[in-house]
Amino acid sequence: MTYTIQLSVRSLVEHVFLSGSIDSGFRAASSMTDGTKAHQRVQESYGETDHKEVYLQADIRYGDLSFKIDGRCDGLLLSGEETIDEIKSTSGDVSLITEDAYPVHWAQACCYAYMYAKEHGRDRMAVQLTYVHVRTEEAKRFKRVLTFAELEAFVLDVIGRYAPYAAMRRDHEQRRQESIRELPFPFDTYRAGQRKLAGAVYTSIAQGSGLFAMAPTGIGKTMSTLYPAVKAMGEGLIRRILYITAKTTTRAAAEDACARLASKGLCMQSVTLTAKDKICFQEETRCQPDYCEYADGYYDRINGAIMDILSHETQMTRPVIEEYARKHRVCPFEFSLDLAYAADAVICDYNYVFDPRVSMKRWAEEQKKETGLLIDEAHNLVDRARDMYSAELVKSAFLQLKREFKGVNRPIHDAAQAVNAYFIALRKQCADQGGLTDMELPEELLALLDGFIAQAEPVLLGGGGSPAHTMLLDAYFAASSFVRIAKLYDERFTTYAEVERNEVRLKLFCLDPSFLLAQAGKRYRSIVRFSATLTPMSYYMDLLGGNREEDYTLSLPSPFDPAQWDVRLHPLSTRYRDRERTKLPLVQAIRRVVEERGGNYLVFFPSYPYLHEVYEAFMAEGSPVEMLVQEARMTEEERERFLDAFQPDRTGTLVGFAVLGGVFSEGVDLQGDRLTGVIVVGVGLPQLGLERNIIRDYVNRTGKNGYNYAYVYPGMNKVLQAGGRLIRSERDTGTLVLIDDRFLQTPYRQLLPGEWMNYRLPGSDGPDIE
Repeated sequence: MTYTIQLSVRSLVEHVFLSGSIDSGFRAASSMTDGTKAHQRVQESYGETDHKEVYLQADIRYGDLSFKIDGRCDGLLLSGEETIDEIKSTSGDVSLITEDAYPVHWAQACCYAYMYAKEHGRDRMAVQLTYVHVRTEEAKRFKRVLTFAELEAFVLDVIGRYAPYAAMRRDHEQRRQESIRELPFPFDTYRAGQRKLAGAVYTSIAQGSGLFAMAPTGIGKTMSTLYPAVKAMGEGLIRRILYITAKTTTRAAAEDACARLASKGLCMQSVTLTAKDKICFQEETRCQPDYCEYADGYYDRINGAIMDILSHETQMTRPVIEEYARKHRVCPFEFSLDLAYAADAVICDYNYVFDPRVSMKRWAEEQKKETGLLIDEAHNLVDRARDMYSAELVKSAFLQLKREFKGVNRPIHDAAQAVNAYFIALRKQCADQGGLTDMELPEELLALLDGFIAQAEPVLLGGGGSPAHTMLLDAYFAASSFVRIAKLYDERFTTYAEVERNEVRLKLFCLDPSFLLAQAGKRYRSIVRFSATLTPMSYYMDLLGGNREEDYTLSLPSPFDPAQWDVRLHPLSTRYRDRERTKLPLVQAIRRVVEERGGNYLVFFPSYPYLHEVYEAFMAEGSPVEMLVQEARMTEEERERFLDAFQPDRTGTLVGFAVLGGVFSEGVDLQGDRLTGVIVVGVGLPQLGLERNIIRDYVNRTGKNGYNYAYVYPGMNKVLQAGGRLIRSERDTGTLVLIDDRFLQTPYRQLLPGEWMNYRLPGSDGPDIE
């Protein structure tokens, strides 16, 4: 049976010919745009009979492998000798480029020439490389004429060098498909609701539609989404699974699910992507060959590293990637990215899919159509997306640059001075109000930033590590991000300014990320968005880019017996204005709960200041219980120590004070006696502030309840997540205490899950918290 490999010309030749080192030194933000313009200027010089951006493809047999190769050549010149023109832009000195400097460029052009000659029956073709400077438009050309036999021999040699990798992928894919056909559900039985969720995921992928699924804790949502996606892969509906999430803990859950499936016979290769600064082997994350041995000569060794790890591993987690990266002396981060393009499943953060600055741009549109996208803890994506699609600048950065470069570099000084002057004028406009909202897109500032970027790039390209250079680099990236986001700006954005003393902050603020999220995800075969707390569903469908007409929705009840919950509601005001008055009753309420039954407790507060106030009052009364306090900036080791303290069979009482929406309120799994009770103080409302009020007013103008969208729904989501830490399995029991009188009011009460509705108030039968 012939196995078909479909790949682009660029992917083929880069695999064979790419060499040298990683050098992530400064890259001009405008280089891609300027490069495109440089290409276009060359193409504009073509004759009337010449063509640009010509699509070419060819089917090539190599042993029992069949290759379908395609791509677009930059130019097909027909006004003289038939010539394939491959254009490459550069910001370097064009005169220094030699004919044989870049074999990968010749390989790309020769492949296009072969494809054209084969289709049109030509016995010879001219191949031309055109190098053009992005700014000066200086061009340098090299030209060769090759016979069809020479082109065919060259292409077959390239394919022959790619073939071992292709054969390995073929053998793996055959083993994978066979293993999926025989793969059972990895547990003896389905939990309540689990089969329904798995069926909905499979149906969504099969039909190419989206799914919003609210799957409460205990259903086993990770396996319920991953298993049907794997089965869909076995049916040929998709070729890749992207499992994305915001939390390290949920990435670990996906890894555990892959491991369990592997234990049942699944042969699927998965890769976990870890942030560069976490996985880097060096003290300083600087990918330059003169600093890092893992960057030096990376492309000379990477193919061997990839062949080695793919031949021996299926689960490529961080420790596995690090092991092979050290063995082959390759950068672990870039290694993981290269592996991601070959893997069957990729586990990574949201930003690899949605962030315009980070996303995996090498995933072609055709590959996306063959990919199922699973978005875990999807409730987190709303605020993350707003951050991804927003940008801000501060006046002080440009004032410092103006001073630093005075008498050193006149163009930089003048460009920074112009931006600083804009902010001075803006500060005068804001003088009476402390800020401005509902501003238009600042076109004048954008023009000044373009000028600043143009002046900064030549200096930054020259390198350097001085404080002034670092300052310029930071301002450059901030300005570039601002300009980039401005290109996305529409009616779903607003601009606002804030003034505090001499500082001015200007922000392009994304109010509604739904359109941009939908654009980023529209090419995937299916998007499954799931969480234990997608409530109300309409809110998340509005903001996560859902299609109400085409997407499925699914809301599942908790699989646990309501009797496992001892829910108590204490109607004590925790509003800011009442906190001093109610602090002592709150301390007494918490004390009575934790002293009623020994064990481990988590108490969640809406903010760090409130947490510390109550903690100090709690300690001032004296208590035999052991206390832990979450701090604002904890290392991974400190977080692990915090959670490790929650051990079963405790003789005394442990109380951990933590914040709603923090690292301990989501993705934490303390089963059995590791957690006896959870106390939630307040309804989790975000702090009153300018941005939340802007969101409120924007949503009000659309005819919806802006206060709910800006405050109530995000706040109650934190409450639901924190309370969800308590009951994690069929054997767990525990006490949940909700302290705030607003839990008795609409809409807060309507957002409580069914298993919490059988709550007791103070004075009702049985033990209470007064």
